[in-house]
This record gives sequence, C-alpha cells and structure tokens, in this order.
Amino acid sequence: MGKGRAMKVFIIAGEPSGDRLGGALMAGLKSLRPDITFDGIGGTDMAAEGLTSRFDMSELSVMGIAEILPKYKSLMARINETAQAVIEAKPDVMVTIDSPDFSLRVAKRVKAASDIRTVHYVAPTVWAWRPGRAKKMARYIDHVLALFPFEPPLMEAEGMACDFVGHPVVGEKIATHREAAAFRQAHEIGDAPLMLVLPGSRRSEVARLSDVFGDAVARFARTHPDLRVVIPAAGPVADAVIAQTQGWTVRPIVLDPRAGSREEGAAMKRAAFAAADVALAASGTVSLELAAASLPMVIAYRMNWLSFRLIKAMALIDTVTLVNLVSDTRVVPEFLGPDCTADKIAGGLAHVFAHPEDQKDAMALTMERLGKGGESPGLRAARAVLAKL
Repeated sequence: MGKGRAMKVFIIAGEPSGDRLGGALMAGLKSLRPDITFDGIGGTDMAAEGLTSRFDMSELSVMGIAEILPKYKSLMARINETAQAVIEAKPDVMVTIDSPDFSLRVAKRVKAASDIRTVHYVAPTVWAWRPGRAKKMARYIDHVLALFPFEPPLMEAEGMACDFVGHPVVGEKIATHREAAAFRQAHEIGDAPLMLVLPGSRRSEVARLSDVFGDAVARFARTHPDLRVVIPAAGPVADAVIAQTQGWTVRPIVLDPRAGSREEGAAMKRAAFAAADVALAASGTVSLELAAASLPMVIAYRMNWLSFRLIKAMALIDTVTLVNLVSDTRVVPEFLGPDCTADKIAGGLAHVFAHPEDQKDAMALTMERLGKGGESPGLRAARAVLAKL
C-alpha cells in the first residue's frame, strides 16, 4: 500500500449480527486510519459508518441446508458478481464477516484470481461440527478474527493467522434498575413474573417456533396465572411475530422496533431484558445477550427435519448454547429438534424460574472470558487487521 493513497477496504456482511460486527470494525478502522474508504455489502450499522451496500444484505440471510436449496441459483449469481467486484476494486484488504456459505465462496474466487489479502471475521465453528472447514478455508483466507478465546489455536494449526478480538456482546449497554422498573410501570406489570420470549430473527424461525413457544408459555402460566410475556421483535420479523402470537393464551407485549427511532427501540429492548425474570429463546447468539443482562434462560430450537438429522450426525459437541460452551458448564437447559416440545420447554422454564441462581456464575464467567472490561471488540478487530497488512 503506497504512502499518500487512501486505504481501501472491501467489507461483506450477510445478516444483522454480521452487520453489527462490521459497523463496529469500520468505526475502529476509521479511528485508526482516517483516510480509509469502504466498499461492499452490509446493513444499517455499516451504512451508518459510510458504506453504500452494493445490494440489499437481506438476500443473503438464509440458514439451514434445506432452506438454501431454493435460493441456490440467485445466491451463486451474487457470489460471482461480488467476487468480480472485489477483484476490480483492488482493495488493500477484503474482510468477510460470518455468513460462510456466501463469504467463503467469494473469498475462494477472489484468491484464485488475485493476491488480495483476505480476512474472515468470525471463525467457523470447527469445534462444533465439520472440523475440516478450517483446513479448506486456509487455502483462501489469510487471517481470522475470532470471537471466542478457544478458537485461535484451531485456526493457527491449519496455517492461518488468528486473533481473538473479543465478542461484541461485552460492549453492549445494559439497562439500569431504574429503567427496568420504568418498563414494568409503563406496561402495568407491577411485581408479576415477566418472561422474555425470543423466537428468532428470521421469518423461518418465527414460523417454526411461535406455536410451540406459545403452548409452552401457556403451560407455564397454569402455575403462574399472573404471568406477563414480552417479545422484543427484530425489525424484519415484527409483523410475523405480531400475526403469529395473536392466538397465544398469554397475549404478549410485542416491542416493535419500527415504532420509534433506532435508539428508542434498542433502549426498550434493553429495559425488557433487565425487567424480566426468565427467558425462553431460540438457539443462537442471543444466549450471550441474555448472559450479559444476567437473565436466566431456556434455549429451544426446531429446524427442518433433514437439516436437524444432518447436523446432529456431524455434531462434535453436546450443547449448542454458547453460555454452556464458553463457561464450560451445562447449566442452561436446551430443547432441540424432537425435544422442542411445549411440555419439555415448560418444565425447563419452571426449573429455571425456581432456581435462577444456578446460571449466575456461568453467565458472569462467560462475559469475563469474552473480553468484558477490555478494549472494545471493534477496535481490537481493527488493530488486528491493520497490524498484519
């Protein structure tokens, strides 16, 4: 990279969690290199840092083997188009963020046709399943930014540089007791038990989980008749959540982030997390958000039968919940695939509600191991990218 020339970064994210990582990384890079310019694909967080996305990021948000098949042709076209755009842009570095089905295919094509440096943010979960991915990825990824402290040795063993940069959850704001009390007052909850329900951020998840979650909540409410429920809906699925919870026995308070500004939506969600007594959530990184808020949880997930059987057959771990993995405990109950039934989930909720202290230490340890109290992950990630250029 010649002196006097602005630094160019091509950056790609495929879903909201990646967009948040991308926005924080871009902010970190701008603070260290004010002359930087960006090109690529992202969402609202990355747009706020100055990215004009080449196409709508939501095209890339697919999950599960059976879910990808119908969109295969259009995804392949976007992969080829994006790789060509990177090669023509000749950036100093390309950063792909998570979404491996898209990102790594782009990286492979870019490396085959150029010597552009490739960085992948979010290590593949080789500790969970498909351990061969790291070896394969090493052919076209130079440097990995890892969210978990146990990942660098796994990546380095395959010949890639790897830095643990901390998990973004450690930098997120937590609501105060006063804000939690104000939330309860605003929704006339008083001292009633409050359950937070998180049915996922994809339409397919909401469609698959709404009924079983609603039934589980109804069963739990038989022994807690004053139960109140709040669902902080993700913007893209808010309509689906409202429609699919209409028939619930316990009508939830649905927080629709589109109703106010982005900041107001985030503040309302934080307050709900702080006000609740227990959470029922779809499997995913949300377990870390719950741990950050010290909210005891039950994790449940149901997917396409074929996807579940294939993933189960390839799994290397006995838990999918990140709090269990990072803390090296198994204190968070999870009900996956055939175990994702209203009866089993309600039983899990009853136990966690009666013994909330069981998860406290594991949640605190998880936050500590993910970098709480250190430099922000976005800035750590930015330093790591620049250090190896």
